[in-house]
Amino acid sequence: MFTQLKIYFLLFIIYSIIGWIMEVICSIVELKKFVNRGFLIGPYCPIYGCGAILITLLLNKYLNDPFTLFIMAILLCGVLEYLTSYVMEKVFNLRWWDYSNKKFNINGRVYLGTIIPFGILGIIIMYISNPFFLGKLNSLSNDMLNIISCIVFTIYIADVIISLITIYKIKSTTVSVSNENKEDNTEEITKKVREILLGKPKAFAQKRLINAYPKLQTIKTKVKEKIEKTKEEIDQKIDETKEIIDERLNKTKKVINKKIKSLDKNNNKKE
Repeated sequence: MFTQLKIYFLLFIIYSIIGWIMEVICSIVELKKFVNRGFLIGPYCPIYGCGAILITLLLNKYLNDPFTLFIMAILLCGVLEYLTSYVMEKVFNLRWWDYSNKKFNINGRVYLGTIIPFGILGIIIMYISNPFFLGKLNSLSNDMLNIISCIVFTIYIADVIISLITIYKIKSTTVSVSNENKEDNTEEITKKVREILLGKPKAFAQKRLINAYPKLQTIKTKVKEKIEKTKEEIDQKIDETKEIIDERLNKTKKVINKKIKSLDKNNNKKE
């Protein structure tokens, strides 16, 4: 059992590194420059490792049905990406990525353009890469497996701790700027936070994270903007309702006046 845990941990690291490579290639194609992507300092993106392990453990029963495996991988990884975005937003009060400007998105956390490739990756993982990587890992001696897993685990945990400290520094800076500039909107707050962090000569880890997530935004002001937007919409609805009521009252008044005049005429005729 413990041996299997070590194997799956190393498999998690392998896929995290592969995910990091994919993200770096995408950033080179999109931004025309190298960007050390990911939540952590090292060359790995844990969300890819988590996705691959979940696919390995939960979708093994669909090996004989590639289409169902494809669909289930999309659903599984889509839920993982959504929950990761939600949890990180609530914990750090920061929005790490936002697909709101993309078509077919769900609350800006996932969208069709990212979840479809998850299905393809699920097929590749189960039919091609897993047999290869698991074969290599299972062929290692117990001593070699212990040495490698211990070294990698130590490096990984140290990276997680340093990265968490870095994120909380960014969060504290964001909160401080937000409190000092309560009237500013999200874009202005984000710009000021970036200027402060990028202006610190020794803030290497913070600069890396800012560059890794160029769309990183504070959530506090976003909520404020939503409240203001909702208020504007309510005020608009109230104005529209008032106009409709006034219009109907005027029509009713005209009808009543007509009836009164008609009654007056009839009374005059009788007299």
